[in-house]
Amino acid sequence: MNTVQIPRVVIAGTNSGVGKTTIVAGLLAAYRERGLAVQSFKVGPDYIDPGFHKIASGRDSYNLDTWLVPPHKMNPFFARMCENADMAIVEGVMGLYDGGREGVSSTAEIAKQLNAPVILVIDCKAMGESAAAIALGFREYDPQVNFGGVILNRLGSANHERMVREGMAKIGVPVIGAIHRDDRMGSPERHLGLTPVTEFDPTTAIDAIREAVHSMVNLDELHDIASSASAIELDGHTIVDVTNNSTARVDSPVDSMARDEALGKPKIGVAYDEAFSFYYPASLAALEEQGAELVYFSPLKDSSLPDVDGLVFGGGFPEMFLQQLADNTAMKSAILAANDKKMPIYAECGGLMYLCEHIVGFEGETYDTVGLVPADCVMQKSLQKVGYVTATALRDTLLGPVGESLRGHEFHFSIMEPHIENFPWAFHLEGGRKPQSYEGGYATDNVLASYLHLNFAGTDEGTRHFIDRCILYKKSK
Repeated sequence: MNTVQIPRVVIAGTNSGVGKTTIVAGLLAAYRERGLAVQSFKVGPDYIDPGFHKIASGRDSYNLDTWLVPPHKMNPFFARMCENADMAIVEGVMGLYDGGREGVSSTAEIAKQLNAPVILVIDCKAMGESAAAIALGFREYDPQVNFGGVILNRLGSANHERMVREGMAKIGVPVIGAIHRDDRMGSPERHLGLTPVTEFDPTTAIDAIREAVHSMVNLDELHDIASSASAIELDGHTIVDVTNNSTARVDSPVDSMARDEALGKPKIGVAYDEAFSFYYPASLAALEEQGAELVYFSPLKDSSLPDVDGLVFGGGFPEMFLQQLADNTAMKSAILAANDKKMPIYAECGGLMYLCEHIVGFEGETYDTVGLVPADCVMQKSLQKVGYVTATALRDTLLGPVGESLRGHEFHFSIMEPHIENFPWAFHLEGGRKPQSYEGGYATDNVLASYLHLNFAGTDEGTRHFIDRCILYKKSK
């Protein structure tokens, strides 16, 4: 059994909104100021929190998710990403024991698989010793979780801190930090949570929390706790093998000759700007490791597409940039022209919305978008879908043949309203936080667009299938 020793700690919460992201950003910035290289991770499918991590640590942050990526890949992936790092800090998702159905990909599940100690963040606003009762319940709920202590957040005064510390001392729970309320540490929010760092500069907030962490968190004790973590088991995998699955290729639309180096790498255009920023670094890396060259462009600002053999439109917030997207007619025309040439086009969530004929905003205003998908996307006042889902292909798609199943995640406020009969639905989907069964997405020979968020690192065959389609297009040019 291969093992590797990595100092590591999981920063968990009692629930969403207790300040995990703020505190983790502060810890990353504080250790960075001390000269330590700290690799950060985020449990679950979140795209926004890792952006704060990256600014604070100066390193890409990676998601740990045992639904989107098979569990056997997680430990080798974690070990590979921690190469050349002095320690790792993992931010949890929601509450410590929350996740998908039956706790799939919960913070507790990830912490146990990584043999990582857990520090629980408690929002102490409007409570005293009751915080100790909360800590006791979280510690005792699952004895297999290595409960290392607590960080108290949003304390109102020194007396408030003393009261809570006394309660923790009664149950023997170490207090690793005690952070007092400070409005400078807040970040703007909107309907999907925190505003992405692509749209504002969080430096002031991160500087404030870094200062607070230096004075109110015992960084040496936290590092000692991280260093106490036992070796990680790699399940027989070597670290360098983490992103390459040895499973034989199946249903590839091209033969091995298509991957002749003389042809050159297929170039895939990736839409990336303030409106489209939801990409997992590991997912983009998987495309590159399977042979693609990524070329970035902006649907907001560019008037033409780069010279590429395929397109990827990730999620994001197109609903916040509707006028600018609608006004960029040159870009919309370029995308339609690429579709006319049968270029492979893959889109997720916000990308799906943009490829539709119209987006109807929160106030009912209508904006002309690309017009590739014969449907409108209409913003709603409440969240429409959230949770992990299984998507089974209803027809051949860019990611594989009919009947192929993919694991993904949905989180969106809009609904898609088709304009045509016999709409070419891409998937039959099952799952979600409120279990449902429904049809979704749009698929033609060269287009796959849906609300589904995937991680290409978790679907080797789907990734190869998409890249092979881009190779076929490249050969046809």
